Amino acid sequence: MKYFRKAAIIAASAGFLFSTPVMAQDQYPLVGGDWVEVTGISIDDGHSLDYANHLAAQWRVGQDFAVEQGWITSYEILANVHPRAGEPDIYLITRFGDFEDEAEAERRGKLYREMMKKNIAKLQEESGGRAEYRTIMSTTLMQELTWRE
Repeated sequence: MKYFRKAAIIAASAGFLFSTPVMAQDQYPLVGGDWVEVTGISIDDGHSLDYANHLAAQWRVGQDFAVEQGWITSYEILANVHPRAGEPDIYLITRFGDFEDEAEAERRGKLYREMMKKNIAKLQEESGGRAEYRTIMSTTLMQELTWRE
C-alpha cells in the first residue's frame, strides 16, 4: 500500500511536470496574414466591354504600380459566372500586408497621381463617368489566417 501511494504521488508529480510546458505554449492556432479587400461590382447590361477596357487600362496600370511600389502584394479579378439577383458581376480583389498611416497615404496618392499624370479632379470625373454603367455594390475587408508554426 505504501508503495502504491508513493507511485501515485510520483506519477501525479510527473504529470504536472510534463503539462507545464504545454500550458506555457497555450496560443491561438491561427495567426493573421495579408489583408484582402474584395469589391463587388455590378455592370449595367451592354457595358461589360466598357468596364473591361477600364480595368485593362487605367485600373491595371494603377494596380501594377502599387505592386511595384510594394503597397500591395497582388490583385485579381473574378467573374461571378452565375450571379443571382442582387449579386455583383465581378469582384476586384487586392491583397496587402499592412495599412498605411495618413502621411503615407498622402505620399502614395501624390505618387499615383504623378504616375497617372492626373489630378484629383480628373480622377473624380473619370470615376463619375464609370458610375454611369457600373455600381460598386460592396467592399469587404478580410484578413488571411495561417497556421501558427
